[in-house]
Amino acid sequence: LEMARFEMNTLITQFKSLSNQLEILSARLTELAEQMTDYEYILSMDGLGENTAVDLLSEIGSLSRYEHPRQLIKLAGLTLRENSSGQHKGQKKISKRGRRKLRAILFRVILPLIQHNAAFKALYHYYTTRTVNPLKKKEAMVVLCGKLLKILHALCTKRVHFNENLMIADLHCLQEAA
Repeated sequence: LEMARFEMNTLITQFKSLSNQLEILSARLTELAEQMTDYEYILSMDGLGENTAVDLLSEIGSLSRYEHPRQLIKLAGLTLRENSSGQHKGQKKISKRGRRKLRAILFRVILPLIQHNAAFKALYHYYTTRTVNPLKKKEAMVVLCGKLLKILHALCTKRVHFNENLMIADLHCLQEAA
C-alpha cells in the first residue's frame, strides 16, 4: 500500500512537471508565431483562433515562402490520386503523401470554419447540394481544406486581411446559386 502511494505521488509530480513544461512551450510557440507577419493575416479570418494559427505556422512555416498554393496542398497530401490499372479506372482519393499532422490540423480547423464563417458555410452548402456532381460531406471538407490553404496563401503573399464579402463576390459558383 505504501509503495502504491509513493508511485502515485511520483506520477502526480511528473504530471505537474510535464503540464508546466507544456504551458511554457505553448507560450513560447505563441510568442514566436506573433513575430511572424503571417500570424496577423491568418487571425483575420473568422473561425481561426490563436492556437490554430500557431499550429498552422509551426507545421507549414511562413506561407509566403511558397510560390503557389498547390505546393501547400501537396504538402498536406490533399492532391487527388486515381486508383487505375490498364482498362480499370478506380475512384479518385486523396494521396495522403504529405504531412499527416497538417491534414489533421486542417480537418480540425475546417469544422468550426464551416459553422462560424458565412463564406465557407455557403461554399460547403453549395458543394453538398449542387445539382451536377454533389459532393459527400467528407469530400466537401477535403475541397474546403484545399480552398483554405489557397486563401491563407493569398492573404499572406498579398499582405491583406480576410474579407468575407470579397470572397463570396469572387466565387462564381455562389453567384450562380444565389
